[in-house]
Amino acid sequence: MALAVERKKELVEAYKTHDSDTGSPEVQVALIQTRIRELTEHFRTHQKDHHSRQGLFRLVSKQRRLLRYLYKQDVQRYRNLITQLEIRDTISGRRG
Repeated sequence: MALAVERKKELVEAYKTHDSDTGSPEVQVALIQTRIRELTEHFRTHQKDHHSRQGLFRLVSKQRRLLRYLYKQDVQRYRNLITQLEIRDTISGRRG
């Protein structure tokens, strides 16, 4: 269930912080969030796919670690990202 090359390029372009950026926390979280949403949709029809569910849990954990890192580095970048991606603010407990 990997992302298509074109979709990945679109996400990198949308969330990059500078011209040659491919690995900033913003880009990584955006890619992970897209995969999480795709897997969540997958589980609506395949409830018993436990192996993929374990992969989903790993993605969620990785995303939380990246968001915690971004929050510690720059709170404003963190808030902008959770607002753009429409994800819940797990650090301060607010809705983004």
